[in-house]
Amino acid sequence: MRTVAVVITVLWLTAGLPLAGGVAAPPSTIRLGAVVPLTGRYASGGAQVKVGYEFALQDINGRGGVPVGGRRVPLEATILDDESDPTKTVSRLEALASEGVVTLLGGFGSDLHAAAAAVAEKNRIPYCGVAFALHTIHEHGFRYLFSPFPKSPELASETYRFLNAGIPAGERPRRVAIFQERTDWGRELGDLWTARSRENGYQIVLRADYTPLARDLSDIILRAKDAGADAVFSVPTPPDGITLIRQMKELDFNPKVILMIRAADAVSWTRALGKDGDGVLLAPGWHHAVPFPGVPELNAKHEQRFGRPADVIVGPAYACVQIVADAIERAGRLNHDAIRDAMAATNMPTVVGPVRFRPDGTGIVPTVFVQWQEGKQELVWPNALGAVRLLYPVPPWRGR
Repeated sequence: MRTVAVVITVLWLTAGLPLAGGVAAPPSTIRLGAVVPLTGRYASGGAQVKVGYEFALQDINGRGGVPVGGRRVPLEATILDDESDPTKTVSRLEALASEGVVTLLGGFGSDLHAAAAAVAEKNRIPYCGVAFALHTIHEHGFRYLFSPFPKSPELASETYRFLNAGIPAGERPRRVAIFQERTDWGRELGDLWTARSRENGYQIVLRADYTPLARDLSDIILRAKDAGADAVFSVPTPPDGITLIRQMKELDFNPKVILMIRAADAVSWTRALGKDGDGVLLAPGWHHAVPFPGVPELNAKHEQRFGRPADVIVGPAYACVQIVADAIERAGRLNHDAIRDAMAATNMPTVVGPVRFRPDGTGIVPTVFVQWQEGKQELVWPNALGAVRLLYPVPPWRGR
C-alpha cells in the first residue's frame, strides 16, 4: 500500500494524561486514518483532499492539538492510497480500523465513498467524507457517516436556480442533453435533473449513457447536436471530461452551457485543455473566494506552497478535519460512539461556512458554482458570496 503519514508532534506532551472522568490516559497523539486516491482516475482530486488534510493538521497541531482531559493532544493521520479502486478502499480502511484510529476520513469520488461508508459503519468508527455528492449512500441508515458537502438533490435544484437567476429569461438555454455516466451517481443526478427540468422551464432532449473511461464519445455528442441541445449537464471523471471537450470541439458541438461536475475540479483541467477548458462550469462544494473564517489564512498557506489560492477541494477536506477535531474536543474522550454523537451535534463555523448535519449525515452547507474563465476557476454563484459575472454563452470553439 502506498502510504503517506502526516505526523506533527509536540515534544513536551507526555502520555500520562487523564481522560475526562479519570478512567484512562490518552496516547501521545490522536490517530486518524484516511484512504485517498493518490493514483488512478481520481488522482487529481485526491491530491487536493490530501493537501486539505495536511494543512488542517498543521494548523491544529500548531496550536498544540486538540484539548482532551485538560491537555492538548496533537493529531496524527495515516493516509493510504486506494489507487481509485473501491476494492482497495475497503481493504485499506479495514487495515486502518484494525489499528485503533479514532475517526476515518474519506477520499474523492462517490463510488469510493460508497465502499468506505459501509466499512466505517461495520466497524462503528465515525467517518467524515467530502468530494462526493451521491445521496443514496445516506439512505442506508448509516449512523457513522457524515459529509459536509452538497448532495445530488441540492445540486439539481441549484443548477436551475443558478441558471435562471444569472441569465435573462429570453436568453436562457432551454434544451438540455444529459451525458449520463453508467454509475449510481450518474443515474441519480440524471434522474433529478430530469425530474426538476420542466418546472424550471427546461426540456431534456437527450439522456445518453456512456461507460466510464470510454475513448470514443462521439456518438452521444452527435446525438446531442442533432437534438438541438444548447446545454450539457454531466458528472464525468476528469479523464472523461477532457475526452468530451476534445471531441465536442472536433465535432463542432457548441452548447451555450457546459456543466461538468467533478471533471473540471483540478488545475490539470486547464493544463490539458488550455482555452478549450474555459466556460465549463463545476460545482465543487467550495471556492477560495468565499468569505468564511480561516479562508484567507488557508489561501496564504496554499499560495506559499503552490503559487495559487487554495484549490476547490482543499477547503472541504480542511473542514472535515476541523469538524473531527471539534467533535473530539466536545466528546472529551477518545471513544468512537462519543465522538460520533458529538459529530452529529456539530454546529460550527468552518472554511466552507457554517456546518450542521441532518439525521442522515448529510451536511447543511452552501452550494457554489464555479466557472473556468481565462484559465482560472472563478466563483459565479451564489451572488451573496461575492460571485463574479457568468461567462455566457460559452464561446464557440472556432472563436477562441
